[in-house]
Amino acid sequence: MTLEACYAAMGGDYAGVTGRLHSERLVQKFVLKFLSDGSYKLLESSLAAQDYAEAFRAAHTIKGVCQNLSIDRLGDSVSRLTEALRGGWSDAAAPLIEEVRADYRLTVDAIRAYQAALEA
Repeated sequence: MTLEACYAAMGGDYAGVTGRLHSERLVQKFVLKFLSDGSYKLLESSLAAQDYAEAFRAAHTIKGVCQNLSIDRLGDSVSRLTEALRGGWSDAAAPLIEEVRADYRLTVDAIRAYQAALEA
């Protein structure tokens, strides 16, 4: 799998990120680091603890990373979740949590497939 195919699989904008970072090697470096970023784990633990201020902060961090790396699909859903949590819990957040979970899994699966292709 190529980096471009990884971006297609996760619903990202490969042309946008390579245009912004000017180097596929740099994009690769940061995309692979996405797997070890703790923001998603913090989001899940904060939601479980009903700490919505911390969940907002974690979602906002994920949103920023997605924007920087043009991970558009996840970035879109987590952006909407961020806004739903901005003032604490809202009923609008519940369906968005499931959408973010699905988009996060899709993103991580695509990046892991790309990583496996690099190691093969």
